[in-house]
Amino acid sequence: MTSYHSPPLECAVRHSRASDSELLGDIYLSVRKQTFTWVDPGSFRREDFLAHSQGEMVWVAEARDGEIAGFMTLWAEDDFIHMLYIRKEWQGRGVGTALLEALPEWPRRKYRLKCLTNNRNAKAFYARHGFVVTGNGTSAEGDYEELSFIPA
Repeated sequence: MTSYHSPPLECAVRHSRASDSELLGDIYLSVRKQTFTWVDPGSFRREDFLAHSQGEMVWVAEARDGEIAGFMTLWAEDDFIHMLYIRKEWQGRGVGTALLEALPEWPRRKYRLKCLTNNRNAKAFYARHGFVVTGNGTSAEGDYEELSFIPA
């Protein structure tokens, strides 16, 4: 497994609060529009976050000044990481790594996720953290690979 050391983190990871929902919707909307450039941006809505995260565990990475740098959701019933979204200005600063490390029993537990094939930065991030391709498919937003983190 590849070892990855993130830079010192300027954020703390915590469980989300109801008061975070509006801002998480904004982050979800803006990062999707910036990243999924091959999808019609009009198909994304701020309300998607609440609809897409229903019933999931949600963590946020919060900077010392209270700014939310990103978030991650988990469908706990089958250890499926549904969303991991980091604001553009916080990408590459260890936020995604810190969110993964907040997962229950990370890195001793198997986790899965789907990553759009066109999302090269995300695919590289997950590969650095030990995820491997275990399947593939097609969604409304394009082809994806199922990635799994399998503990050593």
